[in-house]
Amino acid sequence: MPAAAPTLREHGGDGTAADPARHPLRARFRTGRAALLAVALFLCVRALSLAALAVRAAETGKSPRVLLSERWDSLWYTRVAEHGYAFTLNAPDGRSLSSMAFFPLLPWLERGTRAVTGLSLPAAGLLVTTLASVLAAWAVHLVVRQSYGDRAGVVCVVLWAAVPVGIVQSMAYSEALFTALAAWGLLCVLRERWVAAGVLASLAGLTRPVGLAVTAALFLAVWLRHRPGAGTSAPARTRAVLGCLVAPVGAAAYILWVGSRRGHLLGYLGVQDEWGNGFDGGWAFARFLTGGSAALAVLALAALLLLAYWPHHIGAKQLQPPPLIAYSALVTLLAVGASGYFGSKPRLLLPAFPLLIPLAVVLARRRPALVAAVLTTLTAGSAVYGAYWLTGSGPP
Repeated sequence: MPAAAPTLREHGGDGTAADPARHPLRARFRTGRAALLAVALFLCVRALSLAALAVRAAETGKSPRVLLSERWDSLWYTRVAEHGYAFTLNAPDGRSLSSMAFFPLLPWLERGTRAVTGLSLPAAGLLVTTLASVLAAWAVHLVVRQSYGDRAGVVCVVLWAAVPVGIVQSMAYSEALFTALAAWGLLCVLRERWVAAGVLASLAGLTRPVGLAVTAALFLAVWLRHRPGAGTSAPARTRAVLGCLVAPVGAAAYILWVGSRRGHLLGYLGVQDEWGNGFDGGWAFARFLTGGSAALAVLALAALLLLAYWPHHIGAKQLQPPPLIAYSALVTLLAVGASGYFGSKPRLLLPAFPLLIPLAVVLARRRPALVAAVLTTLTAGSAVYGAYWLTGSGPP
């Protein structure tokens, strides 16, 4: 029987068929070199963004340190790290804003980092975020490389760093930490390391509620690999089941704990409701975009759904692994479908890095000069936008 032609996911970043079995040391060296390049470029993008922020902050008389670690959500995380979940803020409109809206893993890490290093909690948050963002960039490269080669992996990392709201990757927010856990978890899913994937999914669920998207990706991968008739071994099925059992524990444990504190099983939903967060499929967002017109909102919602569907459709045509599509689809759905905090939606989409894979794959096949020009332009635009966005009046 003739050998099948190598598929897209079997190709190296240079377009030639990858053969790690024949040249394992060479393949490892090439992969390590590409990963280092991806992380180095990521750090360059972040450095440029921080430099632009420093210039803009000086113009407006604001402190970059405060903007990055002592305002908005970062302030709430440090409050949790300092005081636990006893803090509640009474809003002018009568709402009771509870710190229980913020998941605990980042505050725990901030507190632990302060204990080890002696840093202040805001500085500890920045340190955790910096390390997490580097780990996230590394994992994003490996995830994309798994299917599309080193070059696409490097390009995707730079695209992720250079999104307009990329400055959030350098803030004491939970997005960088969550993306790191999610990306490493997805890598374990793709490599069928089910128990490790379950542990990382559980930790992601302790970081943000959207961590359940990692769990869903794991469930889908396990079902595809071990569905009836797949012929897998009993030990492999046992590991898969164990990973699936562990995956939802983090998010479920925290939500149930909040429910016990609030005296209601789904008390966490009440906490979110006080914050103005809910899920309506994007209807409130569509009305916000159209100035409240119901007729125009229907069209806007249809356009939003089409925009959300398009990159997933392209990803499927490019043979993107189904777990990645499922993960990014759920992150996108929860971000776009949330009924509040419309200005924060771009930030909520930040962990959905698989949305960038179709563009990364296309760019990876183009001439290096063109790729460099595109990525440089995006990086410059992201740096300027992020600096003005973060020094503005509203929370990111």
